[in-house]
Amino acid sequence: MKNKQLAILLMLLSSLNFSIMQTAVKLAENIPVIEKVLFRNFISLIIMFFIIKKNNFSYFGKKENQKYLIGRSVFGFLGVVAFFYATNNLILSDAAILNKLSPFFVTIFAFFLLKEKLSKVQVPALIIAFIGACLVIKPQFTFEAIPAFSGLLSAILAGAAYTLVRYLGDKEEASTIVFYFSFVSVVCSIPFVITTFVMPTFYEFILLLGIGIFAATGQITLTYAYKYAPASEISIFSYSNIIFSSILGYLVFSEISDYLSIIGGLLIIVSSYIVFLYNKKTHIS
Repeated sequence: MKNKQLAILLMLLSSLNFSIMQTAVKLAENIPVIEKVLFRNFISLIIMFFIIKKNNFSYFGKKENQKYLIGRSVFGFLGVVAFFYATNNLILSDAAILNKLSPFFVTIFAFFLLKEKLSKVQVPALIIAFIGACLVIKPQFTFEAIPAFSGLLSAILAGAAYTLVRYLGDKEEASTIVFYFSFVSVVCSIPFVITTFVMPTFYEFILLLGIGIFAATGQITLTYAYKYAPASEISIFSYSNIIFSSILGYLVFSEISDYLSIIGGLLIIVSSYIVFLYNKKTHIS
């Protein structure tokens, strides 16, 4: 199997794992969000601990990168909390669609913080994606809109986190960045879990383990996908997560998106595809 084909397969597998994780999050409806976040990151922390130990990498990175590692970790932690809350209260596909806005926020943050230039394609793509998000959220100033705004907030926070990951890319090992994020997330979760802890049933405990295992597997396969092929060639396949979440949402919860959410999702995917084609063409030339 050629490297690019393997990378695409790994990207699809990563998206499937994240969709199964999302399904487990919603199935464990009686468990507080922060408790699910703790399990998601604790299992990842254990896995990354042994990976770093095997490769003799640094667990907490270099001294000069601490503020960026902390920033990435805090934004990432809050993003996961917001995403899990949205998943609990929205249909799976809508939560997945809103979370997939994060690459557009990376573009915005990178423009302001990393001084990266906006291309002639990215600006209209951002506008199209924003319109798509509005169709999914269907803005209204009621409590019913809070989960949708939480989904949007998860994308904004993830965008901030990934922007810092981009900055740290050639300064720290990927496993160090993931371990640091998992460690900070576990530490931040524990005080809240202590005050809201709900003893899981055996079934719920299996779901919590599933959240952690599928999240970690999704992260690992994603990392290896980018190892075998450039992001400019395979990033678009991460949007298969929306398709997988739609299928699982229908099969497990009998969820069907309304026509506005479907149109909004299509607009976001189309705008992503336009940017993908432009990046691929630029990368080749």
